[in-house]
Amino acid sequence: MASRWWHSAIAAVILAALVIQLVLVFSGGADANSGESGTAVSIPVRLWRLFSFFTIESNIAVLVVCLLIVAHPMRRGIWWEIARLNALLAITITGIVYAVILAPQLQLSGWALAASIGFHYISPWATVAGWLIFGPRRRFRWSTVAGAFVLPIAWLVYIFTQGAFTDWYPYPFLDVTKIGLGTALLNAALVLAVAAVLALIYRLIDSKTPSALHDAQTGAAVPSVPSDRSGTPSV
Repeated sequence: MASRWWHSAIAAVILAALVIQLVLVFSGGADANSGESGTAVSIPVRLWRLFSFFTIESNIAVLVVCLLIVAHPMRRGIWWEIARLNALLAITITGIVYAVILAPQLQLSGWALAASIGFHYISPWATVAGWLIFGPRRRFRWSTVAGAFVLPIAWLVYIFTQGAFTDWYPYPFLDVTKIGLGTALLNAALVLAVAAVLALIYRLIDSKTPSALHDAQTGAAVPSVPSDRSGTPSV
């Protein structure tokens, strides 16, 4: 099935980028997210910081979702759909924020650049394209949209909380020590506002457009299954 191959490829890209990034961390190379040398920072701190980046969190979410899709493309359930939209929304934010805000400030090269391309360009837009092409559709309800903000909000709470103790923030537009708490919170709110618009767009696409996902056994198009207000498929 094409969906399995597509999502397998995305998972392979993310895994390769993670391996490259971890090698750079342990070897003191440039951080693909910040572009900073790690020679003056201990490896445990570098690892903690690495996995504090929203880029990494969102890519790991996509990796898990892709592996689950490969195992069972027609998986259903409210928690699965929340996880799917969480990953889709988070990785879209990663792609947009990096391209618009962060990329102009960075000058990466070599393996750091390769990892960054995987994390910030291939993974985000291949994930969006895969969902647009393969679907399946009629899966996102309003409760799904609300649940999709769990990851971004939880991450922001974590970043501002740890930053109050460490004075370290992963992104310049959230760096309270440089721009102040008010501006940082405003920037976070703006990102969440963009995310809300994206979530509404994804909800609309899900409800209005067909998908190309086919049944793995018969090859026949999978029909959309209408649901009642409780979310239970109607027959």
